[in-house]
Amino acid sequence: MRPTILALDLEGTLISNAVSQIPRSGLYEFLEYAQGQFDELVMFTTVDEVRFRRIAALLVSEGKVPDWFAQLAYTAWSGRTKDLTYVSPTLGEALLFDDHAAYVHPGQEPLWVEVPLFDSPYLAEDEGLLVAKRRLEERMVSLALESFPTGRHEDAQS
Repeated sequence: MRPTILALDLEGTLISNAVSQIPRSGLYEFLEYAQGQFDELVMFTTVDEVRFRRIAALLVSEGKVPDWFAQLAYTAWSGRTKDLTYVSPTLGEALLFDDHAAYVHPGQEPLWVEVPLFDSPYLAEDEGLLVAKRRLEERMVSLALESFPTGRHEDAQS
């Protein structure tokens, strides 16, 4: 199954954090690439939706992200991990693009694309999104022939 949804983390992945809001080098280009590769991009972050919308609007106004970024779908979730069945009930339809391994839901490791942490000192020559793009491409190829059982977050929590 080819994943059609990319669930994006915000802090430490696309930007520094919700306080300093420093966009990662190559962010605009990466988002344009990702939009071309997936049917849907969604925000899947610990940052609440209201705060995310403010950050997104600022990044758009500064020209750091495409205009459509401010209207990205937002996936609310609960629990200790980012269960991809909150994004899509069919496992394998969505990939998690995140820097933090502890948020990967048990059993969904093959659906995680590890992004190098964007952390202080926030170097202008950071290549984390380039590294993550290569990992994303590799993961999409490896998943093309695999399938995952359908599950909903209600099932995964029992």
